Parts: sequence; structure tokens; C-alpha cells
Amino acid sequence: MEPQNLTRIPEFSLLFSEDPDLQPILFGLFLSIYLITVLGNLLIILAVTSDPHLHTPMYFFLSNLSLADIGFISTTVPKMLANLQTHSKSISYTGCLTQVAFLVVFGCLDSLLLAVMAYDRLVAICHPLHYPIIMNPHLCAFLFLLSLSISLLDSLAHCLVVSQFTFCTDAEIPNFFCDPPQLLKLACDYTATTAIFIFLFAAVFGGLPVSGILYSYTRIVSSVLQVPSASGKHKAFSTCGSHLSVVCLFYGTGLGAYCSSVVSHVPGTVTVASVIYTVVTPMLNPFIYSLRNKDIKRALQRLLTITA
Repeated sequence: MEPQNLTRIPEFSLLFSEDPDLQPILFGLFLSIYLITVLGNLLIILAVTSDPHLHTPMYFFLSNLSLADIGFISTTVPKMLANLQTHSKSISYTGCLTQVAFLVVFGCLDSLLLAVMAYDRLVAICHPLHYPIIMNPHLCAFLFLLSLSISLLDSLAHCLVVSQFTFCTDAEIPNFFCDPPQLLKLACDYTATTAIFIFLFAAVFGGLPVSGILYSYTRIVSSVLQVPSASGKHKAFSTCGSHLSVVCLFYGTGLGAYCSSVVSHVPGTVTVASVIYTVVTPMLNPFIYSLRNKDIKRALQRLLTITA
């Protein structure tokens, strides 16, 4: 099959569900999940911004994490809902590249913010007396802007890599969005060298935040184990419970989605892993923080009381 340049490919086909009887059910399900996710994360943002007691570094990063989660799920689900409603499978090349760009931006921002939040917990537990001095507003703003800049750089690099490939005419993506690993598999000039380069690229941008989180929690565990009382240890670990749960959920599902995209040749497996990572994870994050965090619970109760 003769390859053709990307500029000659008007669109890609997203292979999600071809069963017409199942599409209305999927539309209702994913619309509900999307609305719950957006509402839950907006409530977290409103609770943090409206309550002066939550104007601290930890909740500043949490509100930005919620904003990134809204962007993350909004990159993929609205297009999927539109395709289900119109019984269409197509996405334009420009739309596909736009999806890749925003997916990488918000995914990378999520990852980096989780690493920054781990550092915040490290300072709070290991250096409590110096916490207000170290985690000052200027450093918090710098860490957020640095995370955003790295995310934009990562997104730009992904878009440049994708734009260099040529694709064959059979441009069908076995997923409900333009998944970068699946997209690159369709390239006619996709080689083992390219696969290694992409793997190393992902390892650098994904490995650095993970390394930071592991280092932070190693220091935290080491410091907490030196606390003599059991109640002191429980109090210290409880401040990390919500964050650690979100970290495990995000990286666990992300690793599963990435491995299934790269290794698995079964479309159903890839789709399920992608749904859990890009749809279910952003929906669960607000529940994890609201159910496990008393400050967020109180702020949400005040907010709901005011609006009632």
C-alpha cells in the first residue's frame, strides 16, 4: 500500500463501538461520567477558593490538579459523545493532532502536580517549622508555572514527532480518541528505532515525576518511623492518604493504558484500559479527596449551605 503524506489524509477513523443498539447506552453512561467529573472537580476548586482556611500550598496545588483533570477528560469525551450521537467514527487530522496536544499537556501536568504535591507533603512532615517559609507563595507559583511549561514542551515535542510521520490510507485508530502510541503504529515509516526513541522520551517525562514522588515518600516514611507515638505516626500518614491514593490510581491506570497501547493487539483491551485512565480516574479524584479529607468536607458543606 502506497503511503501518503499527512496533509493528504483528511481524517482518521476512531473505532470505539459499531453496535447501534449499544451506542445510546454508551452515550448516556459517558455523558453522566463527564458531568459528574466536571461538577466534582469544580466543587473542589470552588471549595478551595471560597474558604480562607484552604488557602495553603497543598490546596493550591489540589485546585490546579482538579482544573487539569477537567481539561484531561474534556480532551477526549466530548468528541466521543459527538461521534456516538451522530453515529460517526471520523476525526479530522487537525482535530486528532489537537487531541494529542491537549491530552499530553493535561496528562503531563497531572503527573507533575502530583510530584509537586508529594514534595509539599515532604516539607510539611519533615520540616514542619520551616514549612511556611519554604512553601511560600512565590515558590508555589514558580512550581506550578514550571510544571505547566514542561507540559507544554512535552506536548510540542509529541506534536512535532507525530507531524513527521506519513500514514497509509487505512488510518483506523482502535480507540475512542487519538491515542499517541496507537496513532504512531499507523505510520508507514514506523520502525523499531522510532519505537525505542518514543519509549525513552516517555520514560524521561514520566520517570522524573515518579522518581520525585518515590524520593519524597521515602523521606516521609523514614521521618514518620522516627515518631515515637502511634497516634503521631497515624496523624502524619493520614495527611498523605488522599494524595497517595490518587498517585496509585493515576500511575497504575496510566501504566496499564500505555502498556496495552504499545503491547496489546486486542482493540477491546486497549479501549478498556484507556477508558479507565482518561475517564474513570479524573472522576474518582474528587471523591477520594472529599471522602478522605475533613477540611474539604467542611468547605464543601459550607459551600453547599451558602448556595442552598
